[in-house]
Amino acid sequence: MRFKCSSLLTILVFAGAGLCGAQPMGVAPDRTNGVYEVGDTVHWRVTWNAETNPPPAHYRFLRGEMTDAGQGDLVFSNNLASLETRFDAPGTMGVEVAWKGNGEEPHRALGGAVAAPDRIALSASPPADFNDFWKAKLKELAKVPADPRLEKVDIGKTNLLYWKITLNNIRGTHIEGQLARPVEGGKLPALLIVQWAGVYPLQKNWVTDRAVEGWLVLDIEAHDLPIDEPDAFYKDQFSGPLKNYWSIGNDDRDTSYFLRMYLSCYRAADYLAKRKDWDGKTLVVMGGSQGGQQTLMTAGFYPKITAALAVVPAGCDMLGPDIGRKGGWPQWYSNTEGKDPAKVREASRYYDVANFTPRIKCPVLVGMGLIDEVCPAAGVLAAVNQISSPKEVILLPKAGHQDEHNTHGAYIQRCYGVWLPELRRGKPAPVRQ
Repeated sequence: MRFKCSSLLTILVFAGAGLCGAQPMGVAPDRTNGVYEVGDTVHWRVTWNAETNPPPAHYRFLRGEMTDAGQGDLVFSNNLASLETRFDAPGTMGVEVAWKGNGEEPHRALGGAVAAPDRIALSASPPADFNDFWKAKLKELAKVPADPRLEKVDIGKTNLLYWKITLNNIRGTHIEGQLARPVEGGKLPALLIVQWAGVYPLQKNWVTDRAVEGWLVLDIEAHDLPIDEPDAFYKDQFSGPLKNYWSIGNDDRDTSYFLRMYLSCYRAADYLAKRKDWDGKTLVVMGGSQGGQQTLMTAGFYPKITAALAVVPAGCDMLGPDIGRKGGWPQWYSNTEGKDPAKVREASRYYDVANFTPRIKCPVLVGMGLIDEVCPAAGVLAAVNQISSPKEVILLPKAGHQDEHNTHGAYIQRCYGVWLPELRRGKPAPVRQ
């Protein structure tokens, strides 16, 4: 099912084949797409699918993945229980059913629904000096020569060229990444890949798989780290200097860990745009989770981006808790231990994806899960609703943050099966109408 929310926005809704995991408890709204209008009542079905009698179970409704909207104990009849909620405003509603297994271990099943997704608004306006702040940071970056250093690596593929690459960034930091392209061909469409959260090495196939298709592709680390050390190196970094890196400096817009990361994306895109083998027409950025955060930010930050593809993007609508809904990872709103919460929240406004999306001019593909507790759909929709360029938004009704049991399959098919091939050929972005 699909419906058109405005002249520029088509939201595609794909009903998944089943709940994440092989759980005996299932939770689903009465509309398989999970989409409602304000004033509609959602009739939820909770099913117990095991051969045993259903256990005692407790339900809880969460408006915007945060605000308690009712709870109680379930009453089953023939392994079926029914619940109701009503939407009185645009937004999302989640339902959690909890029970204990044979060993008294806790279990959960989730369901999700959304009302008027195209009308979900931001929790706060951008800072008045948002543009001035980032203009100043770009001036700071411009004072640092990029000085690209490429190390050619033989990867045993005669049809591809592969390099490790280092670029300079602000304040003595660096951008580390990997670059690949086909041997044949002159000027090529360019693709920038940005990474999800965590501290880990880059895998060569992340660029070689795209390069063999005909892309000039650059994949960058989110951190100032080498790209191919042993796993133990990254584990030590994650448990040591980069532990909770998302909180480092987050009480000051000038010291946030994400300042270097955001400027890394800008410089990486600019590097691709300045290469002589770029075709000058197609410059795509893509990523998921933290990579989705960087993708949408880059699309609004770097003017030569021609398409952006993001799934379950983080960093959206950071002040959501002010209006009773959960913000996206890294949840700076509550990530304030040992700091002044007001300063953290103020600083977060300068890194909020929702304050970059109004600046996006290119076509966008975005996917989000209605039971995603890490990057909740309401905040993502609030951010995406600020985009005025053509966009395709895929709601994944039974998807959480991870692609378990192909719950992200509808996005993956559109991204890798349709958008990337069309863009690579120099065709217009295939935004579904």
